[in-house]
Amino acid sequence: MNQDPGESEAPLEDSLPLAVEAPTRRWSPSLIWLLPILAAVVGLGLAAQAILSRGPEVTIAFRNAEGLEVGKTRIKFKDVEIGEVTALRVSEDRQSVLATARLRKSAESYLVDDSRFWVVRPRIAGGSVSGLGTLLSGAYIALDVGTSGKVRKTFTGLETPPAIETDVPGRSFHLMADNLGSLSVGSPVYFRRVPVGQLASYTLEKSGRFVRLDVFIAAPYDRFVSDDSRFWHASGVDVSLNAEGLNVNTQSLAAIALGGIAFETPAADAYAPPRKDAVFLLNENRTKALQAPDLEVKLFRLRFTQSVRGLTVGAPVDFRGIVIGEVAAIGVDYAPARQDFDMTVDVRLYPRRLLSLSGRSGRLQRMSAESLVRNGLRAQLRSGSLITGQLYVALDFFKEAPPAQLVQRDGVPELPTMPGDLEELQRVLQRVARRLDKVPFDTIAGHLDQSLLATRQTLDSVRQLSGKLDREGMPALLKTLEALQRTLEQTQQILSPDAPAQQDVRAAAQEITEAARSFRALTETLERQPQALIRGKREEK
Repeated sequence: MNQDPGESEAPLEDSLPLAVEAPTRRWSPSLIWLLPILAAVVGLGLAAQAILSRGPEVTIAFRNAEGLEVGKTRIKFKDVEIGEVTALRVSEDRQSVLATARLRKSAESYLVDDSRFWVVRPRIAGGSVSGLGTLLSGAYIALDVGTSGKVRKTFTGLETPPAIETDVPGRSFHLMADNLGSLSVGSPVYFRRVPVGQLASYTLEKSGRFVRLDVFIAAPYDRFVSDDSRFWHASGVDVSLNAEGLNVNTQSLAAIALGGIAFETPAADAYAPPRKDAVFLLNENRTKALQAPDLEVKLFRLRFTQSVRGLTVGAPVDFRGIVIGEVAAIGVDYAPARQDFDMTVDVRLYPRRLLSLSGRSGRLQRMSAESLVRNGLRAQLRSGSLITGQLYVALDFFKEAPPAQLVQRDGVPELPTMPGDLEELQRVLQRVARRLDKVPFDTIAGHLDQSLLATRQTLDSVRQLSGKLDREGMPALLKTLEALQRTLEQTQQILSPDAPAQQDVRAAAQEITEAARSFRALTETLERQPQALIRGKREEK
């Protein structure tokens, strides 16, 4: 066999066989990997389920963390546990404590804008005790679910439980008051002495002149409130002493001790719901609440030179028995002309009260204060009670009053005044005292002594005369009286009808009568027959 030289000289590497790429061997899964894969899938599923089943997280700010513990403090809605506190921390501004809580998935819809949280602890307020169960179980956070549709995850917790929860049927009303009095959140509201609601909250107006109160009246009693409803303080005991006697008005013992509000709707044959923006005035008492509103108010100033002790702010201004105003303020003003002080009294007059009682209100309305002053209208301080010494201002016409005018001073009209009745009484007593000082009591006393001495001497003389009569005159006088009595008895016997003298007198008188009759017959016979004295009496034919 022949070998090609060219082939014999070829490089060695060329003679090596070329590598042939072997086909990749397919990976076939092993059954041993199946278990970890299944475990991973199950784990991921559980994790996803855990993530999807987690409830929302909420952050609540409280003033402090009293009673709150991580992992122990629960969050409840209507006493049903819906979550727990997971973390507590102080806020960055160190003004509050931030409690982070995890709620259940089902409670996610509870976190709306007007939902409220507060810590339930043992509490005594408004005459009631609440949260006693937390003495054993510990404090918890209560939730009141709002009605807003806006979702919220950060809240500021309430320091006190809300007076009214959102789901209680009823309606809230706004009141304005001069002061809060003894009211507090939770104070009851009465209608015809029946508790129908309570005070939900109160705030002081920005101007500081009024207190704004929000009262909640539960259904169905809220339908008794209309635009004409009148509210007043029902706190304590309302005692008034007037011409009708002593009046005492109270509500319940709880209202006396804790304060309360009452309301009434005059002429409430058909209750109409009030306007949404209606604001009611909270009056001091029921009498003022039911008075007709005074739409017209006029301010006047009175100037007295006498003491105003017994006059208080709010004292009535009276016109012949009709209260037409009240005292608004009492002050002092220096009078340089007299180098003395005047007592100034500002009064508020309500002319409508007087005009409403007059059938000719138009004529009264046309009369001005100047003309009334010219006709003698004056103000006077009078005593309202001799027991308490309270004074009131009386307006009346004094025809004997010196002329005066209505003057304007510092933009306020001043009504002229007259001395009060007590002051006038004092002046009369002073005049009497001065006149008594002029009486010469010493001279009168000297004369009186002399008169008493003379009287004493006269009495001594009378006493001596009486003794003399007792010793001498009385026996003779008794004898004379006895003799007189005997004489009278004898006279009585003589004058008795059956006395012999009486019978003799009557017989004598009868005989005299018969003699007089015979003499008259003789006289008549002689007149007709004068010759009868000589010839005898003839028979008449």
